[in-house]
Amino acid sequence: MKNINIFRGLVMGIAALGAQSVLAQTPEQVAQEVLSKSPVIDGHNDAPEQIADRFASDFSQFDFRNTLPTFGTGSKPMHTDIARLKQGGVGGQFWSVWIDPALPKFEAVQRVIEQIDIVHRLVDEYPDDLQLALTAADVAAAQKNGRIASLIGMEGGHSIGSSLAVLRQAYALGARYMTLTHWKTLDWADSATDAPKSDGLSEFGVSVVQEMNRLGMMVDLSHVSEATMNDALDVTKAPVIFSHSSADGVTRHSRNVPDSVLKRLPANGGVVMVTFVPSYINAKNRDWAAAEKAEQARAAALYPGDASARTAYLKDWSDAHPMPPVTVKDVADHIDHIRAVAGIDHIGLGGDFDGISFTPDDMVDVSTYPALFAELAGRGYSAGDLAKIARGNILRVMRGTESTAATMAKSKNPI
Repeated sequence: MKNINIFRGLVMGIAALGAQSVLAQTPEQVAQEVLSKSPVIDGHNDAPEQIADRFASDFSQFDFRNTLPTFGTGSKPMHTDIARLKQGGVGGQFWSVWIDPALPKFEAVQRVIEQIDIVHRLVDEYPDDLQLALTAADVAAAQKNGRIASLIGMEGGHSIGSSLAVLRQAYALGARYMTLTHWKTLDWADSATDAPKSDGLSEFGVSVVQEMNRLGMMVDLSHVSEATMNDALDVTKAPVIFSHSSADGVTRHSRNVPDSVLKRLPANGGVVMVTFVPSYINAKNRDWAAAEKAEQARAAALYPGDASARTAYLKDWSDAHPMPPVTVKDVADHIDHIRAVAGIDHIGLGGDFDGISFTPDDMVDVSTYPALFAELAGRGYSAGDLAKIARGNILRVMRGTESTAATMAKSKNPI
């Protein structure tokens, strides 16, 4: 009996030491451990647009392994390159293929195909670091191979030129989600930032969602109006995503997700991929951004045809009205809110890097995801919670979308 008690004491002591070692981990250590096993899959990055605009899609003009400008070049650095993606614990990236929603239909279709081509060329140019992913299984394979899974997301339904045939061909080229609108309302779907036409989705808009379900393309509800969100949730047979939106319950903004919609996500299975856009996540910054736009309009009216005068006017205004600070804590507040309303299974990340002019002060590029995970760990999120936010939830949505498409393929009347 004495020996048994000694043995039990040793086991309990070892267990206690193990518990203490876990408890002794700093939030930064927890973040690094989680990201080493569950690297982030980010829902939205506009590097393809930067490649098109900065380098005219000429791959000889840049090195994506390091896009930081050399000293003295004066170029504003991109937020993204392979070195910083790896530093940030990013193992999967949805590359946004965005084109201006004001373009005519046929030009829009051409331009989005050119943007998709940039992603394919990027993967081909850096095969040791990037790997094209079309399915959840492909993402897992890329992780196993030590590469960053590269996925394609179309930002805006204007990209298909009101044609289901173009939608199908975009899917064939690798697009795995489509944001139903961008900043302009379409004939078939209302945007959050434009006057409505259909009070949500038109009959054709419903057919777009249905066809996306049949194909296995995720329905992205960032940028759309609340009515469009609800119409899409009413008709979709697959989980939806918000590729880069935050919580309206924290910061009132037309681009954020209202609580009424968040409450529908558990039934649908969808995910809000929280974005880092300062004006979406901080009310003071939102108000500052609105004031800045007003001053830009004022400068244009005061100094028509005089770019230097407009520039000087806006510099004086910004010097007198510095942008309010935004930090990782603001981002974490949105995650807290979505967890409280929808649950931990409905949160992801969509930074919108290289698509925004400003970033949170301590999240300046794709290398900074560990700062967010450390903040969340410090707030009591478990390693399992963090793994869901990093990739588990979006992978579940991808698998759900693929499963829906497989089921519909077996049906004689899939739509």
